[in-house]
Amino acid sequence: MRTVRTELLEIAFEEGGLADGATVLLLHGWPDAPCGWDFVASRLQSQGWRTVTPYLRGSGATRFLSEETPRIGAAVALAHDAIDLADVLRLEQFAVIGHDWGARIAYTLAALFPERITAVAGLAVAYQPRGVFRVPSFEQSRRCWYQWLMCVDGGAERVRADPVGFAHIQWETWSPEGWFDEAEFARTAESFMNPDWAPITLNAYRSRWLAGEAWDARYDAGQRKLGEVEVLSTPTLMIQGAADRCDAASESEGLERYFAGPYRRLLLGGVGHFPHREAPTAVADAILHHLQRRESR
Repeated sequence: MRTVRTELLEIAFEEGGLADGATVLLLHGWPDAPCGWDFVASRLQSQGWRTVTPYLRGSGATRFLSEETPRIGAAVALAHDAIDLADVLRLEQFAVIGHDWGARIAYTLAALFPERITAVAGLAVAYQPRGVFRVPSFEQSRRCWYQWLMCVDGGAERVRADPVGFAHIQWETWSPEGWFDEAEFARTAESFMNPDWAPITLNAYRSRWLAGEAWDARYDAGQRKLGEVEVLSTPTLMIQGAADRCDAASESEGLERYFAGPYRRLLLGGVGHFPHREAPTAVADAILHHLQRRESR
């Protein structure tokens, strides 16, 4: 594991592959950690790619440099973290593969910094034009119970008190039973013990639905620009688990009109919310095909 300093963070990240290979940024989701990408990263590296897999703000060994920095969990803030990391590593252009929160960051990067992003793959979470959150259907709202719980002050306090227990419930319920073992969850959950994990989590979800949550004015311009972007031009692959019990497969249907460049949606049968963990070979194969098509253009 390496660390670098940006304006706001000391970002911890894993890396591998050829130092001069084309770079893929692998962004983990919530609640997850870089270790979820181990199999995919290894496959990418074996095909000549360099992989950089950071711990998102509030996760693992990534730390804020100042206690005064607002703990913002919005995608625009996380996207700027990714660009800041890329700048320190002198990555002029790179591909982005993201799961869950990481997928939302990947789409946001393509919207805000299209000249920097060569290809995008998003797992489990579909593209949201203009970054707008709308109250979902009753059926999808039931799947989002954890978001509504965090909007209640008592629920937020429970999350602060037991972040690992809260994360474990999502792992138990978002995919078909038996998909993970407790040792792998425990390894991943080490990231959730970061003191900023709960504040970032709560800000990310509460700010979607409640007024008056903390904000950082340094992201005002990015948020305005995001609100103006409806169509992405970056080649995009969307991988969805057909048995996802958090984000239903129907949530990612019919989005082709929002992509000016190549777009493909891959639906994996029997797979839940963590495709890269549940079906790593299929996911790695699809990502490699997507990246290789982009490189050959």
